[in-house]
Amino acid sequence: MSVLYDVPGPRSRRLSLVLSLVAGALIVAGLVALVLFLAAPRENAGGVEQPGMLDPSRWVILNDRAFWRAVARGLTATLQMAAAGAVLALAFGVLLSLARTARSPFVRVPAIVVVEFFRGMPVLLLMLFILLVFSSGAYWAGVWALALYNGAVIGEALRSGIASLPRGQRESGLAIGLTPLQVRFAIEYPQAFRQMLPIILAQLVVLLKDTSLAYIIGYPELLNIVLRQGPTTFGSQFFFTFFFVVWAVYLGVNLLLSWLARFVARRTSAAHGSARRARRTARVLAQLGGAGVEGARGPDERGSSGH
Repeated sequence: MSVLYDVPGPRSRRLSLVLSLVAGALIVAGLVALVLFLAAPRENAGGVEQPGMLDPSRWVILNDRAFWRAVARGLTATLQMAAAGAVLALAFGVLLSLARTARSPFVRVPAIVVVEFFRGMPVLLLMLFILLVFSSGAYWAGVWALALYNGAVIGEALRSGIASLPRGQRESGLAIGLTPLQVRFAIEYPQAFRQMLPIILAQLVVLLKDTSLAYIIGYPELLNIVLRQGPTTFGSQFFFTFFFVVWAVYLGVNLLLSWLARFVARRTSAAHGSARRARRTARVLAQLGGAGVEGARGPDERGSSGH
């Protein structure tokens, strides 16, 4: 029995079925129209007819090993920038969350300004600023731009995770003699990372996709190697094939990272739930054990213990 909404009647079910069939038919029709449009011959700027995008002559480049070596080189450069940016973004996020949760306004207010500044700055503009002002080179300009922007977002996520924790945990840590910094790293940060892990991993996926902006500053990442240099090296007639390959590679890597994020979140949640159940079971067993000992002592012993 549903308590959130009324159970649909026969008319509502028929309407839902009809709408689902119509939507499915429209989607199939759209896909068929797209395939026919891509397969149709077309004329170039000079009026010469060329084969359609799905013609086999446009896909023979996939048999060229030099092309796949270029794809591998671009993907390696993309992953190198993403990995360095992710490590620095996590470190920067931890520092910003520490400053954002500080008691002193002289630390907290400047941290708020820094967070809002980098969150409001477009990543590409940040790359260009670092490249032009610091002459850092395309690689480090991209790495630091990704680290600063995504670090600000991750820092806000960690701050929210810390703010959602019960205040008694911090007070208990201080009561047993831990310093405020020890409480942060030993008690609060592990729980904040666990709570905000899906958001943090999703932001790292965004970081990986944002590496494609580095082709503007000349970094030889996947988009630059395949879509910018590929037509010059292998021929402009394969441009749609290059686009499809880049799309497939980005989609595959992002799906892998998304699956990894869900897997880690699920395992972390399961481990946390198992630990919580184990602690609850231990408390119940301790209470039952205490009750059993009390019952085994008998009324005379309990009476004498009262004296």
